[in-house]
Amino acid sequence: MFKNVGESTIKEINLENGFYVLHFQNESAEKQTFERTINSTFIQLHFCLRGNSKFLFNNGSYSFDVLDNRSILLYNPQRTLPINLEIQPKTTLISILISIEKFHSLFSKESGYISFLSGENSHKKYYDDNEIKPIVAIVLQQIINASVNSSVRELYVKGKVYELLSLHFQKDEAALGEYCPFLVDEQNVLKIRKAKEIIISRMAEPPSLQELANEIGLNLKKLKEGFKQIYGDTVYSFLFDYKMEHARKLLESNQYNVNEVGLQVGYSTASHFIAAFRKKFGTTPKKYVMSFQS
Repeated sequence: MFKNVGESTIKEINLENGFYVLHFQNESAEKQTFERTINSTFIQLHFCLRGNSKFLFNNGSYSFDVLDNRSILLYNPQRTLPINLEIQPKTTLISILISIEKFHSLFSKESGYISFLSGENSHKKYYDDNEIKPIVAIVLQQIINASVNSSVRELYVKGKVYELLSLHFQKDEAALGEYCPFLVDEQNVLKIRKAKEIIISRMAEPPSLQELANEIGLNLKKLKEGFKQIYGDTVYSFLFDYKMEHARKLLESNQYNVNEVGLQVGYSTASHFIAAFRKKFGTTPKKYVMSFQS
């Protein structure tokens, strides 16, 4: 299905029976609406890459928003949740509709840590709201910007959706460490979380590792080991990914040119920023903006 309304597009790809992808792109200045019936055997995953969308239920008596850079999961085997969607201006949304049968076939071995697949929850309704992981955002952009031959496009998108699901639901052992005092000393966890806040707030001119360790009151070894355990990456690799994601959003806003974005995330020369952006996303900032606008 492909629907074009002015500056807005709605695409639906049927990957296989019980497995669909919807892409909503509203570039107009007006709110757009979309409705689709769907039965209670489906899991709904909605990823809002930018903008704001609102889902309405019970003839509008109940609603909730899917905000910028957030994802939601909906599953209610006890009642139907038809899609009644309001898409605000300048919004990009990707939705995955997958039957619980298909989902089980993909994640049967992981049901122990995917909450709504566990035995005691398998017949209960489930709702989840999370920030989109940077690595998931990259795959979503690849789905949107797929420049492959139309004859293999559905195969390409299907592969990317499998990748998307595996990344979205992968067991985040690093995140467990952030909240579990049995894995890392609780006071040290707070200090390492403070370290993350510091490097993000000063991304243009981040402190050295030793300066960071001194500021949070940890020795250098504990900072390195703790940060890797909690966030699954080194301090500067984490910061690099964060800076590139922030740069991507600044470029999408169309408020800054490439040089200005580079300066905001800490690159004194455009060439260094362009090289870093290409390393992360496989394209230059200028080409990314052009593909995004198109």
